[in-house]
Amino acid sequence: MKEHLLPAIRLTFVCVVFFCGIYTLIILGIAQAAPQRGDGETVAVGGKVVGYALEGQGFTHDDYFWSRPSAVGYNAAGSGGSNKGPSNPDYLKDVQAHIDSFLVHNPGVKKEEIPAELVTYSGSGLDPDLSPAGARVQVARVAAARRMPVEKLNELVDRYTKKPLWGLFGPARVNVLQLNSALDGEGR
Repeated sequence: MKEHLLPAIRLTFVCVVFFCGIYTLIILGIAQAAPQRGDGETVAVGGKVVGYALEGQGFTHDDYFWSRPSAVGYNAAGSGGSNKGPSNPDYLKDVQAHIDSFLVHNPGVKKEEIPAELVTYSGSGLDPDLSPAGARVQVARVAAARRMPVEKLNELVDRYTKKPLWGLFGPARVNVLQLNSALDGEGR
């Protein structure tokens, strides 16, 4: 029994030291070499931090671009999706409610023109980005609410559209917080 118990205890001790100490310090060192030293990319308007670029936030006023709906109320401490399948009646009610609300606030848009990301929850509940189509479908509403030319808003969407990595990996995307912060910088 000693021949099995002592190696198991030694292995447990080595694993605890490695995974609780050495591995943690390695990951901390990598984070310190990252941009913002692993603290996250903040977005500021007028010198005041308004949020983090990689964390979705809720915008519901017509003079802002709306984010993707969140199943967790944009609470970063409780990140998660709805865990309801696409045929779940409760989920379908939520999606229909999002569609109805979007159509009320965007009267010139047809149901078929609404990108799915504007009416469905993301897996994390904190998705900070929309597709360029998700931003463009809202341009008319934001332009009317802010009394801005549609062309100026389209230019702003173009300016804040991030292309796929090396033109290959991932879709083009628009960070909603950065776009809305730029709107506030442009004036109301």
